[in-house]
Amino acid sequence: MPDGAQPVLDVRGLKTVFHTRGGEVHAVNDVNFHLMPGELLGVVGESGSGKSVTMMSLIRLLPSPPAEMRSGQVLLGGLDLLKASPEELRQVRGARVGFVFQDPMTSLNPVFTVGNQIMEPLRTHMGMTKAQAETRAVELLELVGIPDARKRLKAYPHQFSGGMRQRVMIAIALACDPEVLIADEPTTALDVTIQAQILELVKELRQKLGMAIVWITHDLGVVAEIADRVLVMYGGQVVEQAPVKELFRNPQHPYTRALLRTIPRLGGQRGERLQAIEGQPPILVGPPVACPFRGRCTHVMPVCESQNPARRPVDGQPLGFGHDVACHWSPEPGHA
Repeated sequence: MPDGAQPVLDVRGLKTVFHTRGGEVHAVNDVNFHLMPGELLGVVGESGSGKSVTMMSLIRLLPSPPAEMRSGQVLLGGLDLLKASPEELRQVRGARVGFVFQDPMTSLNPVFTVGNQIMEPLRTHMGMTKAQAETRAVELLELVGIPDARKRLKAYPHQFSGGMRQRVMIAIALACDPEVLIADEPTTALDVTIQAQILELVKELRQKLGMAIVWITHDLGVVAEIADRVLVMYGGQVVEQAPVKELFRNPQHPYTRALLRTIPRLGGQRGERLQAIEGQPPILVGPPVACPFRGRCTHVMPVCESQNPARRPVDGQPLGFGHDVACHWSPEPGHA
């Protein structure tokens, strides 16, 4: 590892398949990435690109069957989560790895109070008494910006707005001071004002707590604002990885370039049509034997039809630590 630093999370060769009547769906294909202490890693791509399935595979949240984590390693400290026992996984989920799910409207249990749902991991993982857990729950609600926190412990999820429920979800994920926080599109269902508040909250919490964060999103604007490094996923694979400023300055993969062109621009012509990526995401039945983006790519070559490109470094840094891309095509300097 460069300069002796060790990743808090190290994912190597992760493959996840779903067994269906139509065949094996290869949803995650040889994904490799790491997460350094205190780092915020943005994961971007269209719906169906494998972002959520990859992150749920890490702590084995997918139902088995039909899901199967076929190969790879997910190293959290010295523990390989893909080989961990059910008891070891229970100790990891919520305690060492916090997870904020996509939809705050359905992720909370409607029949338990918010206080009960925050206190449960505190009592399970940290052995707190009810009084200690209640005190900590109040602190967590205050930390995520919910006023009159002690009174709100007795409220039910339906008594909270969408933004407040998302704050509660973040409080639950933070309850046991996890080493890693995975946030799966936590602002998708929220209006832009609440989204901005949640982003500010995450930046503040990261500064206060120093945890490593994986932030899954469709929104490249959010990535530009909060991420240190970005993974671009397509067809269940990582097609490009780079520090955030480098990715926006010098995108190498045609898919990354296409995503960046879809961002609305200030100062554009009134009535100008928004850019779109033509075509549809690939059907992932069967193992990948060719480039998954070839059917939508403007730079497709014969080799793309027969070989799935491996990730290669762009800037001479070790693979995964600088800028790398999985593409047979190489843009000329300054090529748009």
